[in-house]
Amino acid sequence: MNTESIIHDSIDEAATSIGFLWPIHSFVTANPLSGFEDQPFGEAVQRATDLLGGRGYPKPKTFETALKRGQIDPEILESELAEAGYEEKPHTLLDRISDATDVGEGVTDTSPNHVDQVLTKWLSNFLDEGSAHWSMPNREEGFYAAFRGVVEYDGEIPDEGLITDLPETPIETIETVLEPYPQSQWVSIFEEQLAALPGWTGLIKQRVDDGREWQSKYPISLEEYLAVRLALSDATGVDLEPSNEGTDTEPADELAQAFLRAWEATYRDDLVEAIAEESESMADSDPSGRPDAQLVFCIDTRSEVIRRHIEAGGDYETHGYAGFFGIPIEYQGYDTDVAVEACPPILEPQHYIHDFPTDNDTQASHDRWWGIREAADEIIKTLEANAATAYGFVENAGSGYGLALAARTLVPGRVHDLLDAVEASVPDEHEFCEPLIHHQHTYVGDLPVGLTHDEKVEYAATAFDLMGWEEFGRLVVFAGHASETANNPYEASLDCGACAGNPGGPNARVLAAICNDEGVKTALRERGFDIPDDTVFLAGEHNTTTDEVELYDDDIPESHAGDLDQLRADLATARENATAERAESMGADSSMGVSETERRATDWAETRPEWGLAGNAGFVVAPRELTSDLDLDGRSFLHSYDWSTDPDGDALEAILTGPMVVTQWINTQYYFSTVDNAVYGSGSKVTQNPVGNVGVYQGTGGDLMTGLPLQSLMAADDKPYHQPLRLSTVVHAPVERVTGVLADHEELTELLDNDWLSLTVVDPTQDHHAFHYEVDLEWMPMFEQTEAHLAIPNASVVADGGTEI
Repeated sequence: MNTESIIHDSIDEAATSIGFLWPIHSFVTANPLSGFEDQPFGEAVQRATDLLGGRGYPKPKTFETALKRGQIDPEILESELAEAGYEEKPHTLLDRISDATDVGEGVTDTSPNHVDQVLTKWLSNFLDEGSAHWSMPNREEGFYAAFRGVVEYDGEIPDEGLITDLPETPIETIETVLEPYPQSQWVSIFEEQLAALPGWTGLIKQRVDDGREWQSKYPISLEEYLAVRLALSDATGVDLEPSNEGTDTEPADELAQAFLRAWEATYRDDLVEAIAEESESMADSDPSGRPDAQLVFCIDTRSEVIRRHIEAGGDYETHGYAGFFGIPIEYQGYDTDVAVEACPPILEPQHYIHDFPTDNDTQASHDRWWGIREAADEIIKTLEANAATAYGFVENAGSGYGLALAARTLVPGRVHDLLDAVEASVPDEHEFCEPLIHHQHTYVGDLPVGLTHDEKVEYAATAFDLMGWEEFGRLVVFAGHASETANNPYEASLDCGACAGNPGGPNARVLAAICNDEGVKTALRERGFDIPDDTVFLAGEHNTTTDEVELYDDDIPESHAGDLDQLRADLATARENATAERAESMGADSSMGVSETERRATDWAETRPEWGLAGNAGFVVAPRELTSDLDLDGRSFLHSYDWSTDPDGDALEAILTGPMVVTQWINTQYYFSTVDNAVYGSGSKVTQNPVGNVGVYQGTGGDLMTGLPLQSLMAADDKPYHQPLRLSTVVHAPVERVTGVLADHEELTELLDNDWLSLTVVDPTQDHHAFHYEVDLEWMPMFEQTEAHLAIPNASVVADGGTEI
């Protein structure tokens, strides 16, 4: 193997330690330690601590607070501590963790070095995505070539070493700088150099992997990044000798693990016991009749609150389904310049969908208003960016801006009302556009435009299969979700994670259009779905900040007008009750829920417009009947699933390999952003500065922050609102069927065996008993139950994909 190949392979191996970071305009929640998921959680945390400097467990004070609040069962904690070999009182052990933590934190050096300071300046200029008015020259040649062309003009770089005459290619530079070091150290050197700025390197990894417009136009690679970094290190005399820190688990970490396991078990036992009781009750109940309407929401934890209040307001069913509605598309709206990937990051888009106008008069009205707004925005941008006019513009426009800022600050609720009134006068795209879902026999890039008839049928059938549907109401609503905030760089983090940080409304419109297609309905009936002639499908979007559910009802027949009016009225009532609950969780007056959430949506100084997915801890895969009578406090992802309609386990397999993985990503980002916000989160919004439309700094420069801000996680300084627990998944299905799915997917058993999440099954075929996954496809019965009559699968997998009992 030649040297170039060795360098490429070494970089690829080293880069696995760094997680992906998506641009902030399409923020995707992901496990910051995803590169360590092939290791047990404890080892991965220690390895990340050595490499990145982050803490991996909640602080002792957080555990102490959880104990006082009853969130950790003392008996469970005593058992976990005894199993780990500790007999002292919990408070004594917490003091021991605290002492060890104080010593460790006292020796941490967080000061940025000169190489980092210089390099982040170059990266922010090169990786800018439309924010800069004056761009870095020669970006189209690639990062290394652009740097090489103008580096001589940077007075912050010493005129020493290789930097004075950079080789033509990045590989040559890397090879030259590494010449004094044996090849056995190269992976370690690369790993530490990449980990020095994990935010920027994570963004580069994602950009290379994605390969979209910005990367195509202005290419960069990890090889180019390392070449520049190593050249700067050579110029400043930095020693590249890798450190030899060990990965032995610290005693304090062992204690923290025991407290964490007890906390998680306390939450999990309560959730599982409640679902097992509901499962037993449901077995003796009669089937419900046809509902007035069925509403399908994203599995997002925020949907649980509004769903609960909708069901309380009438004869409605709600269901949970992944927020991209199972259709992986690249979507381009009517007024947008670029398309977005509206599907989870673990999938690739399979179709290109765009909006096309169907109402010329409404389109003309929209274009007229939109054109005025666009022209005004363009004039302002030009005046602000032009050195000759900027000062005069500020002088003349200052009073107007001052009044606008004062209004946003002093009366944000009135501003919301004003914006609503303005928006009401401008037609939305869905009022005059439809998604082009019919197959066009053309391509945009590598993606076919639209869907074939068979593809439409398959997407619709898959949705109803996964949710276990056998009956359809007169109205079926697919409700995507989006947030509404002002002056918030992290706005995309509050949108739909299953749509890669984009609103879910477009995907909902696509599925509704598919299901309203008469040819699709006929095909679905032939496949056993009894869809009545009077069933109408429509789309909508749930605003998670204000809990308003907007219905896209432009094509609803007059025969359903009464149903629609009643649904709207009940949605308004559900909103009042849901916002009261949300307002109280944010320390506001619950009687002012609607107005308080509207204020937060438009207040440009509001650092916490909503809690987002803070509090998430569970993922329930079961019929809605099992959770509809439970108040899950907005902490559980809910995916509808009926094991009795899924004899082959195909639907269950799709849920465990897709949504469960995505929810684990979300959960781990919230976990690590909470336990060490400085390393894995993004600090306070108050001191953040956006950079290049790709991320945020803390202060005026440095590394890109990789996770969530403090205000999305903490009720106050050092007082977490989010309870940092790993995800507890609960599945309602025969345990044998779940074992069969796991046996076919090593990537799932790896996550479970390494304790990145837990899995418990409530088995309706075994008297509704619960089984907790241990390791190597082994299960342990939960609670007080006789094991003699229980069929517990073991690790011996038979040829047909099932398990040997």
